[in-house]
Amino acid sequence: MVKKFKILAAADIHGDSRLVKKLAEKAEKENVDIVVLCGDLTGWVETKDIIKPFKDINKKVLIIPGNWDSFATTDFLANFYGVRNIHGYSVKYDDIGFFGAGGADGPGPGRVSDNEIFKTLQKAYSGLGKVKKKIMLTHMHPSETNSEFSGVPGSQAITKAVKKFKPDILLHGHIHEASGLEDTIGKTRVINVSRQGKIIEI
Repeated sequence: MVKKFKILAAADIHGDSRLVKKLAEKAEKENVDIVVLCGDLTGWVETKDIIKPFKDINKKVLIIPGNWDSFATTDFLANFYGVRNIHGYSVKYDDIGFFGAGGADGPGPGRVSDNEIFKTLQKAYSGLGKVKKKIMLTHMHPSETNSEFSGVPGSQAITKAVKKFKPDILLHGHIHEASGLEDTIGKTRVINVSRQGKIIEI
């Protein structure tokens, strides 16, 4: 039997070190292959202990910034803890490729335009190459999906990128009240991963 690749994805941590500790316990218990954090890691409090608990249990970690994370802070966290910030970049594990774009059209130091989000995703995707499964990471939610029930319009650029690049899965955060909601755009599974973390098997 082929071993499944297991992801723990979460977003909107906002510096909650107690939440991170619980997520790290979940990552260890579920024996995940990788931890993916879809933005808003910081925002209102210090960055201490946001990445370290995952590194302490030897997990690979991918991050992107949210609208409350400055791009400089996200780069600092990636460099300091030896994890990958894939805002505008891609990375492969086995035959699974991840590519991403952080930020959002909202308040905070990580504010970016919709046009910038699309260009960043295009750049990230261009480095991906041939893989069996493609996973796209964004902070903001796409337009035309259930997360828009919050009254916050989704990103047309992200929806356009999904239709163009056809990832198998899109993982995002941003809309707290839509945590855990799933949707589809074409054949792409769209998941608002939530603060509590979502286990995805591929």
